[in-house]
Amino acid sequence: MMDEAKIKTIPMTCIICPMGCTMEVDVQEEGGCKKVLAVRDNGCRRGAEYASKELLNPTRTLTTTITVKGGSLPVVPVKTAGEVPKNMLLQCMEVIRRASCKAPVKRGDILIYDILGSGVNVVACADIASDN
Repeated sequence: MMDEAKIKTIPMTCIICPMGCTMEVDVQEEGGCKKVLAVRDNGCRRGAEYASKELLNPTRTLTTTITVKGGSLPVVPVKTAGEVPKNMLLQCMEVIRRASCKAPVKRGDILIYDILGSGVNVVACADIASDN
C-alpha cells in the first residue's frame, strides 16, 4: 500500500487552450522521483498530459533575438524550433547572447544548430535584408 505522507496535491492552471482549467494533481514523491497519480478537474485529456509533462519534465519554446551584422536592422527575432528543457533556458540564452549572424537572413533560416546538444535548432522568425 502507498505511503499517504508522500503524496502531495498540487493546484495547477492548464495553459494549453484559452479555457485555463484549474486542476488538482496528485503527485507521489519517493527517492527523488516523482509520479503523477491523478489529475482532476481538467476539461480534456490535454490538461492531464500538460500537468504530467509540466511536473515531470517541463520544457519551453525560447524566443529572443540574435545580433545581425550588416543588416537593415540590428537584430532578428528567433525562436527554438522545438521545446528545450526548462532547466537549460539560461544556458541557451547565454549561447544565443554570444551568437551573431550576417545579413541577409530569411525567415526559417537555422542560425544555431542543435543548441547545447538538445536536438533543437534556433531559427529566424523574420527576414532581414542587407544594409546596402
